Amino acid sequence: MFAVTATQTDPGNPLKGLTLGERPDPTVPDGWTTVTVKAAALNHHDLWTLKGVGVRQDRLPIILGCDAAGLDEDGNEVIVHSVIGTPVDGDETLDPRRSLLSEVYDGTFAEKVAVPKRNLVPKPAAISFEEAACLPTAWLTAYRMLFDKAGLQPGSTVLVQGAGGGVATALIALGRAGGFRVWATSRSEEKRARALELGADQVFESGARLPERVDAVMESVGAATWDHSLGSLRPGGRIVVCGATSGMVAPTQLAQIFFLQRSIVGSTMGTREQLARLGVFLEQTGVRPIIDRVLPLTRAEEGFAAMHDGDVFGKIVFTV
Repeated sequence: MFAVTATQTDPGNPLKGLTLGERPDPTVPDGWTTVTVKAAALNHHDLWTLKGVGVRQDRLPIILGCDAAGLDEDGNEVIVHSVIGTPVDGDETLDPRRSLLSEVYDGTFAEKVAVPKRNLVPKPAAISFEEAACLPTAWLTAYRMLFDKAGLQPGSTVLVQGAGGGVATALIALGRAGGFRVWATSRSEEKRARALELGADQVFESGARLPERVDAVMESVGAATWDHSLGSLRPGGRIVVCGATSGMVAPTQLAQIFFLQRSIVGSTMGTREQLARLGVFLEQTGVRPIIDRVLPLTRAEEGFAAMHDGDVFGKIVFTV
């Protein structure tokens, strides 16, 4: 079968290890099944893998891709939940040995992918395969951040750092639909304008002073925006962190945390049940993922290059 594979890693030139071509069909362990992939979405996780982050060298070559929508063995339309783990108190993301597809097991950038049977979620008929493929990583992460980890009530003010990426655009769209007042930042004037079109109430240059402090900050940028996130948060407010694309090390003045009783909460992916509810949420509200471009899997290198260059607003989707 045709697949997109990481064959080597290089922090300075990640695309060097991107290989397109034939790979063996997936093996199917007991309790697993195969999905015929119709669409798969690109994530920063795939680029980081090519840089050597989060992947053991003895796992290479490995098929990339966390997200997919397609057909199960009975022809049912499904979305793939990409967290491979044993639920802890009903939450597989709490399993310390969990992994995502493309870390230990081959991923979704292929004609077929093998997954545990429990990882399949019915795809709502109103959502296309391309839209559904955007949900399992970026949109599920945003859904959990807003509606689970943030502890907010409708009408709360939420700051989204770094408008433009998959998680950030999902946060803006979901936050607007969920009844929050959403503010967003970006270095790019074009991306700020698009964030307004997407539903943000106000947009600001990165690091700009805000009209007032916010109830919660959705943080996926990391070191570059961390000081601004802390300074923008009201006393008693909460920062929800799902990633750090600009750097993992961000000094924190602890007095800003304990004296002002602020909270910092980590959030990673979401559960299978949350993915199913996300699909229903989109079906009921009419909200749809923002897709930057759709490319055939044979042109995957173009999508990786665009993400590497930061030339993206929303999700890049590959069709098979």
